[in-house]
Amino acid sequence: MKPVFYESTLFDISRKKQVYTSMPSRHYHDAYEILYLISGDFYYFIGERTYQVAGGTLLFMDINEMHKLVNSGCNMYERVTLLFKKEFLQHFCTGGQSEELLEFFKSDYRALKMTGKDQYFIEQLFQKMIQEGKKQARGYEQYQQILLVELLLYLNRKLFDSRVAPLVESNRIHKKVLGIVNYVNQHYMEPLKLCEISRQFDISSSYLCRTFKEATGFNFIEYINNIRIKEARDLLVGSSFNVTEIAGMVGFDNTSHFGRTFKLMMGISPLCFRKQFKS
Repeated sequence: MKPVFYESTLFDISRKKQVYTSMPSRHYHDAYEILYLISGDFYYFIGERTYQVAGGTLLFMDINEMHKLVNSGCNMYERVTLLFKKEFLQHFCTGGQSEELLEFFKSDYRALKMTGKDQYFIEQLFQKMIQEGKKQARGYEQYQQILLVELLLYLNRKLFDSRVAPLVESNRIHKKVLGIVNYVNQHYMEPLKLCEISRQFDISSSYLCRTFKEATGFNFIEYINNIRIKEARDLLVGSSFNVTEIAGMVGFDNTSHFGRTFKLMMGISPLCFRKQFKS
């Protein structure tokens, strides 16, 4: 099938939960694209490379670079898609500054996993961009430009200053991992032990650990905690359940374990996080 070209506006951002994408399987845009997978998992093809992507991952597509999404498990996923042209930055950056900010789109970096505080920071930036577009208050476009520059600076530092490696390319040997990821996404609130998952999916624990990390960029425990803490954040902000109740609801066996894990990933305790957001 011939790839489809889409002409883009100067700036566009959307957040959606879906199973099927409206985009044709192979397409490209005359704009830079950043896709952030909030939850779920799928395969993503960028150029000649294939990535098996899990929640908490950013993907980068250069101008006119071929890409497509494959949700072979047909499971619900939530994502943010950001498209923008260089001209959108011209009032805040000179030509040389723009080139430097956009350098990573020309590099080998195409996928970056985010955990804990990084995820929350990125999601807040995206949410502000979306809200500005909806409200369209005075100066909203300028604020979106500022937020985009902040995002690009952040990603440049992550990719180049921190020596963060891109995700390993996916291949057929990792297909079983996709089923395990789907299972974890649906059962994160239950006790999940590596040995039991290995038996259930007929795969050795050592092989599961190795291929899970290669396929998703997270080790098995990191991925489970990543999902649980994300759900806990939402409950801390959007519900009146206390910390002990929330810990049990997202799958932690005790409040102390929940508190330690939350602070390790977010930098603050669950109670401080709730107070910070509500203040």
